[in-house]
Parts: sequence; C-alpha cells; structure tokens
Amino acid sequence: MNETMICAVGNVATRPVFRETANGASVRFRLAVTSRYWDREKNTWADGHTNFFTVWANRQLAQNASGSLDVGDPVVVQGRLKVRTDLREGQNWTSADLDAVAIGHDLARGTSAFRRANRPETPAAPPRPEPDWETPAEEPVAAATGPDTHTHTHTRTGTGIGIGIGVDAGAGAEPKPRPRRKREREREPAVAR
Repeated sequence: MNETMICAVGNVATRPVFRETANGASVRFRLAVTSRYWDREKNTWADGHTNFFTVWANRQLAQNASGSLDVGDPVVVQGRLKVRTDLREGQNWTSADLDAVAIGHDLARGTSAFRRANRPETPAAPPRPEPDWETPAEEPVAAATGPDTHTHTHTRTGTGIGIGIGVDAGAGAEPKPRPRRKREREREPAVAR
C-alpha cells in the first residue's frame, strides 16, 4: 500500500492527551510547524506560515511520548500523513493528521537525556537444552563401480557434499580423460596425425 511518509520538525503546541483504549495506549497532541526565512529588508530571520498537525501515537510510543513531551518542546515526528475533510456545522473542515512512527526531541535546539522504558516482564521460558553443533562423521552416500571404470564417491559432511574421484583396482592405473564435447573439438587447431 502506498502511504505518504513525512518528517515534520516543530514544537508541541498542546499538552499530550493520553488514553488507554481497547487496542492499547494512545496519545494525541498538536504539532506547530513554522517555516523560517531570511528577511533582507530587516536583515533578520522571520517566521513564515505555521502548519498545524494532529499527531497520533499508539502503544509503547504513546506511553513514552506522554511521559517525555510538554508544551513548547521542539520535536521531530516521522509518520504517515492523513489529510481528512469533514463537514462541521455546515462548513468544510480540513485537518492534517500524522500517525507517528517515531517521535524525538530536536537536538539542534537543545539537549535531552534518554532513559530506556521499563518493559513489563514476561514469564521466563523454560530453559532449552543446548543443540548438538558437532559435525557428523563422513558417511558414503553412493558409489559407481565396475571393471576399468572411474569411481565417484560422494561423501556427506556437515559443511556440504564433497566428491572424491578415484579409480578401481589396478595398481598405477591412470584415469581416462573425459570425452571432449563437439564445441571443444571444433576450437582445437587441427593436428597432423
């Protein structure tokens, strides 16, 4: 599904409202995002237009945001943008909501001290025995034998399959070269016999 993910940098405009719902914790607050520009006439920075977003956070993010944010805090919010239009008292209203994925203080404008959230302890799982990681001994899998033929022995090991090539009985017997393919014969220069 295509979603519009944005990152908004602004200030917390309202006190975060925390609620415990059937689906878990939820928090909502308004975020003010004001553009800034250099005013050449006054030779200073000036505030531009301010956009307001309603930020929604759920579950653990909601609990952490409600304990960490206050009105006026500079924050960075990343989330899914949802623009809604409704009819209220005969007028069309448009609101921009951010379904937050991450919220953090803007460290370009101040410092912050991070504290890990205490998570509720879950019952410990019973201890499981340590698996046997030893490599099994080699065992032959298949062999092709016959008079005056090559023997291909496949051995299975813990790291893969190894192939050993040897010859049948016959002391000092040399393995026969593999037959050349037609293309290989065509590439070879002609040799006078």
